[in-house]
Amino acid sequence: MPAAPDFPPAPDAVKPVRALLSVSDKTGLVEAAKALSEMGVELVSTGGTKAAIAAAGLPVKDVADLTGFPEMMDGRVKTLHPVVHGGLLGVRDAADHAQAMADHGIGPIDIVYVTLYPFEQTVAGGGDFAACVENIDIGGPAMIRSAAKNHGYVAVCTEKADLDDVIAALKADGSTSLSLRKALAARAYARTAAYDAAISQWFAKELAEEAPRRRAFAGELVQTMRYGENPHQAAAFYRDGSNRPGVATATQLQGKALSYNNIADTDAAIELVAEFDPAASAAVTIIKHANPCGVALGSDLTEAYQRALQCDPVSAFGGIVAVNRRLDAAAAREIVKVFTEVVVAPEADEEAIAIFKKKKDLRLLITGGLPDPKAAGVTWRQVAGGFLVQGRDTAHITAADLKIVTKRQPTEAELRDMLFAFTVAKHVKSNAIVYAKGGQTAGIGAGQMNRKDSARIAAIRAAEAAETAGLPESLAKGSACASDAFFPFADGLIQAAEAGATAVIQPGGSIRDEEVIAAADAAGLAMAFTGVRVFRH
Repeated sequence: MPAAPDFPPAPDAVKPVRALLSVSDKTGLVEAAKALSEMGVELVSTGGTKAAIAAAGLPVKDVADLTGFPEMMDGRVKTLHPVVHGGLLGVRDAADHAQAMADHGIGPIDIVYVTLYPFEQTVAGGGDFAACVENIDIGGPAMIRSAAKNHGYVAVCTEKADLDDVIAALKADGSTSLSLRKALAARAYARTAAYDAAISQWFAKELAEEAPRRRAFAGELVQTMRYGENPHQAAAFYRDGSNRPGVATATQLQGKALSYNNIADTDAAIELVAEFDPAASAAVTIIKHANPCGVALGSDLTEAYQRALQCDPVSAFGGIVAVNRRLDAAAAREIVKVFTEVVVAPEADEEAIAIFKKKKDLRLLITGGLPDPKAAGVTWRQVAGGFLVQGRDTAHITAADLKIVTKRQPTEAELRDMLFAFTVAKHVKSNAIVYAKGGQTAGIGAGQMNRKDSARIAAIRAAEAAETAGLPESLAKGSACASDAFFPFADGLIQAAEAGATAVIQPGGSIRDEEVIAAADAAGLAMAFTGVRVFRH
């Protein structure tokens, strides 16, 4: 490990003399360059950045004037030179560094403003392999890292907001402070880390490496929060750049800032409602503590919401509502009858927006689209000393995938209910049991340590919902029951039959499958195996 040289302490204030600007995103470039020039800072630049500055009538040197080498190899080589990196890395108050700079004609560079080649945007835009490779920046990250390492003297900026901070400091007292330069260096290393993470993830995907030797994730801060799951936990929300429609891409039209739990629940809501094709039917899901308490289809959103609410009106209070179609005024009027934390929709009518504006505590999020439930991707979670990575659950079961294992075949209506219930179960915390009938959840049992308890809780919810609605029998009567994993014993299935279910859908695969099938036959149930487990821990 290299020993740290005995450098003099870095100065608190540095009055910049020269700035190097090289940006792919030229938004606000000319205004910033003008501000620096007017404060006596010499401008040095490259390629299109130099051309834009010069076109504005500002004095600017080409990097080639410093290095004595022209830009070459299609722009791949222009700043990779000792004059540039010496000007960035030289410790001005260290005698040997100062002597080397003088001996080799290396002038100090006090400000670096670099925005990297748009690699992430090229990938997101569907660029081919060659285009993505060509948009991997080399000189930019090298300059950023050099400048950040020498933050004792150099202010490094990787986005316009950074340069705005530098310009504000110069306008205040003509110098940059050490604390500012340290903060800029920290941001700079985070930017290059995120850039390299994006490149490495792209390469892994291109090479079909499901488990690369090293994996990096990065995000951009969206908001800090008052607290996390509990008031004693600090929290923040980051966007990963994947642009999957949802809470990270949504525009919030009203209401106070989302909390940690709001965001987690809103994500669960939009991901579940997206399972249902808006062209086929309206769908509404109501989420509470990351689990659905009601999901339903309808001819329109109003009907779908009313049916979703009927499943568990008690738990729906203070919940999250997601819809799969453009939110209309009629649905909005129904939703505001119950206290709701967040409503998330792909779009909303102006009249619906106006209705929600009267509810100050309700947040309305517009995502601009629905996430694709079949799109591949990865999810990850931290564990002590590491993290777990897995593919997103893209399981989609159709009638053709089912294996009917009982003597009685399901009716067409039962088949529809089975598939609907299993789709919902995919989004319920394990162990999960879902009763559903006619495109409406009847009862949901979530997160229990044994499947029989989940079946019992779901039955209780179905009975309570019927009582609240003034119905003569449980919503589970005549329902289909979905289990996210196999029934290890017949007891859970028997509980479902006692609740009134007439059909069961489950993955199968237990060593006691024959016992469970026999119990289903004895109860007169139709049962299908999916061959696919949809655990959600």
